[in-house]
Amino acid sequence: MESDLNSILLQLAIYVPLVCAIVLIFGKSLGETPIKGIAGIGFVFPAIVAIYLCFQFACATKDPSGYAFLSNFDTGLQASVGISLMLGLNGISMPLFLLAGLVGLAAGIHAIQSKAERLPLYLLLLLIMQGGLMGVFASVDIFFFYFFHELALIPTFIMVGIWGGQGRRSSAMELTIYLTLGAMLSLLGLIYLSTASDLNTYNLIELRKLVAEVPLSQVIQENIFGLLLFGFGILVSLFPFHSWAPRGYAAMPTGAAMLHSGVLKKFGLYGLIQVAAPLVPQGVAHWSELLVWLALGNIVIIGFVTISQRDLKQMIGYSSVMHMGYIFLGFATMSVIGVGGAVLLMVAHGLSVALMFMLATAVFNRTRTYDMHEIGGLGPHAPILAGFFVAASLASVGLPGFANFWGEFTVFISLWEKYAWAVAPAVLGVIISAVYGMRAIARVFFGEETEPFKKTVAEGKISDITMGERIPASILVIALVVIGIWPQSISTPINNAVTEISAFTETPTKVADTESETDKIASVQIQDEEDTTS
Repeated sequence: MESDLNSILLQLAIYVPLVCAIVLIFGKSLGETPIKGIAGIGFVFPAIVAIYLCFQFACATKDPSGYAFLSNFDTGLQASVGISLMLGLNGISMPLFLLAGLVGLAAGIHAIQSKAERLPLYLLLLLIMQGGLMGVFASVDIFFFYFFHELALIPTFIMVGIWGGQGRRSSAMELTIYLTLGAMLSLLGLIYLSTASDLNTYNLIELRKLVAEVPLSQVIQENIFGLLLFGFGILVSLFPFHSWAPRGYAAMPTGAAMLHSGVLKKFGLYGLIQVAAPLVPQGVAHWSELLVWLALGNIVIIGFVTISQRDLKQMIGYSSVMHMGYIFLGFATMSVIGVGGAVLLMVAHGLSVALMFMLATAVFNRTRTYDMHEIGGLGPHAPILAGFFVAASLASVGLPGFANFWGEFTVFISLWEKYAWAVAPAVLGVIISAVYGMRAIARVFFGEETEPFKKTVAEGKISDITMGERIPASILVIALVVIGIWPQSISTPINNAVTEISAFTETPTKVADTESETDKIASVQIQDEEDTTS
């Protein structure tokens, strides 16, 4: 009974935001207070369910594949094309499901308190994004994994076009071109994967069983992973397919930027780990070294570009692109500790970058500019805002005590074991992060007051952050600190799930050495038996 209840809650975490969005279609006739109340339900309920299921996961009954809270709804397409709405969580999807709930809650609270025009429509689109994001990480069927991503992605284009900042039209067009191309390439890879398996299903559990029994040929694996790598890579802003992200995030309204950069952008990385690696491990091995070089491009090249930014929101956008490199490096090592660190870093990065975008908007609302050279001295006028910004910046750098530290630390360890030559440029990225992060803090909050800022102060428009801003900021900071102090809360299920994937075990060299030693021992035992017999 308890297991059934948890499965129902998992389904409701997806359906409730979508139902609330449908109700808000009639927003004009409801009034402002009911609109905010309905939207609040749509954001609060998934977060509560995500936290509850996270605590229930350790003791939950799991099937042999490691999934808990499984449910299956026949869409009428199961018999013909093998598509069914199968939902569940394993050790990899559970932390990201929690991330979607927490960031969605923070973004929702911020949006409800905002003064956005056409607020019902704004909240409606955010709720659709929220429902889609919860569905992405709860889907066991690959078709619905992709479907929920598209459901969450489409509102992004609309929100940029309506509530976007300067250059929103060109940014919306660039977003549409890049993300549509990435989505199409990844869809081709997923279709190729399903058809190549010669099994009439998109069920990830069944696909894993089939591939374990009859692996796909090496050429097919390499081709499939190539499509998935570049398709998902575009969606994740892998270098050099990254240019859409900084401009897009700078143009997005705050709620959309928080949800997209914090959660939706993890779709591609999650797909590589959860879908590609178990089914096409030889393809991962074939492309891994190239992936290391591209990931270092994210870290070093984009890192220096980040340092050169004057616009605070653009700096955060480039920083988000830069830190994707560390997650790709962890994945490219094909080790349990590296991939586990990558998943942990996905969660930490999602929390910290969502917080940074929200705080950047808070700075803009008080200074009317994102240009760091035109602010200076905001700290004494908004000390609580300064404290949150310092905490977010230190978390992003990877300071011990925050979740980001454990993710980056484990990635560095795995990188040293597999690609030692890449450790130095990867560590250089940490220094680069510290430079632009500390510089932003110094210029915005503790620098000398500029003339435009003095005029704003004289007009009495500077105040500290409101309660509507403190609550979502506190949610994200608390999550970063809790995971930073108690990383086992999510790292243990992550490691258990990653260990079950054959691609992330021992390296081929070590396996070969082990087999060689086993053969030697066996031959010695046979020789001893022959000597004893004679």
